[in-house]
Amino acid sequence: MVTRTSIRLGMASLLAIAGLTALSAPADAASTLGAAAAEKGRYFGAAVAANHLGESAYVSTLDTEFNSVTPENEMKWDAVESTRNSFNFTAADQIVSHAQSKGMKVRGHTLVWHSQLPSWVGTLAAADLRTAMNNHINQVMGHYKGKIHSWDVVNEAFQDGSSGARRSSPFQDKLGNGFIEEAFRTARAADPAAKLCYNDYNTDGVNAKSTAVYNLVKDFKARGVPIDCVGFQSHFNSASPVPSDYQANLQRFADLGVDVQITELDIEGSGTSQATSYSNVVKACLAVSRCTGITVWGVTDKYSWRAGGTPLLFDGNYSKKAAYTAVLTALGGTGSGGGGTAACSVSYSKQEEWSDRFNGKVTVTAGGSAISNWTTTVTVTSPQKISATWNGTPTWDSSGNVMTMKPNGNGSLAAGASTSFGFTVMTNGNTAAPVLGSCTAS
Repeated sequence: MVTRTSIRLGMASLLAIAGLTALSAPADAASTLGAAAAEKGRYFGAAVAANHLGESAYVSTLDTEFNSVTPENEMKWDAVESTRNSFNFTAADQIVSHAQSKGMKVRGHTLVWHSQLPSWVGTLAAADLRTAMNNHINQVMGHYKGKIHSWDVVNEAFQDGSSGARRSSPFQDKLGNGFIEEAFRTARAADPAAKLCYNDYNTDGVNAKSTAVYNLVKDFKARGVPIDCVGFQSHFNSASPVPSDYQANLQRFADLGVDVQITELDIEGSGTSQATSYSNVVKACLAVSRCTGITVWGVTDKYSWRAGGTPLLFDGNYSKKAAYTAVLTALGGTGSGGGGTAACSVSYSKQEEWSDRFNGKVTVTAGGSAISNWTTTVTVTSPQKISATWNGTPTWDSSGNVMTMKPNGNGSLAAGASTSFGFTVMTNGNTAAPVLGSCTAS
């Protein structure tokens, strides 16, 4: 039987190796995104790529922080039915199996979409295309029946701009406006228990495009067409920020009697500005009772489809960014500074490396309230020794392997702000990553 102590030490080692953050949290507190969201009756998910599930830091971050997944590309038409009526679910199955083994929900993405279609779909005449569309829905949903919480049944069917018109696609051009209704009716029969969603982008505020979607949903609800939820992709940047009427827009859809979900959230930027935008999105969802969950479109910046804009909650080293702290704060999780409690978190990343030594960097981030001081520990594995430090004041235990680091001078940090210290580890033949202790703030 494994002792609780050994489990804690093993997890600490895993966090350090993966470059993850050690939180100042009691073991029974909601100290992760998924756990904090669950306490609010919601999920917090991430888009997942099957080809990254062999990377330990990726999987550790996913498993620790999230309680829902969306396959990034693996369920799209070109991935599962590149040849007509020949289905390949291998990559998607890998994601679904992993999620189920960890008790995570799965969002299905996506069944009918104009993009990432194999070329054969566009060559079909109308009657044949209708047969192919319905067969695709039935086969894919049938394969995953009972395993998918929500399906993006139809994705991005409306044009951008002020027209509110439908987007040109093989489905729209050959089957007409009725293809969306037909897709939803087919989907309901294929898996009656799954939530059926319409999903789109640039519909986050009240505008012509979102109003066109609103009118579609209103009509469906009035006529009994099965639709359970609307997905708001929520891709934001400085040119397209979180709209001021974001919450009001979510609420007007919810008032039609459907759930709303934030399905592909990413926000380009950094620092306080990015953190504030993320916080505002989470607060808007929490303020709408039928906003059932949030999915960020990826785990780490380095694999984001917008990697140059660093739009996610974890950087390329899987360290938690200020945006992460802001989201956890908004969800009411530990480290949020709720009630004015001082809190901080720490994350490790390896820096320069030589044959006999390497440099490490620890980033200290304040929680949801300003702090005046902080302390944390760094433990190296014998025969390793720390030979130099900078930007902090260290003390040592009797073994010389556990370093307690305090600020070098003023330890004050504003809410969500960060500082860092560094050190050199002489490996003496052992290249194991240091283990971080929790961060203590005052």
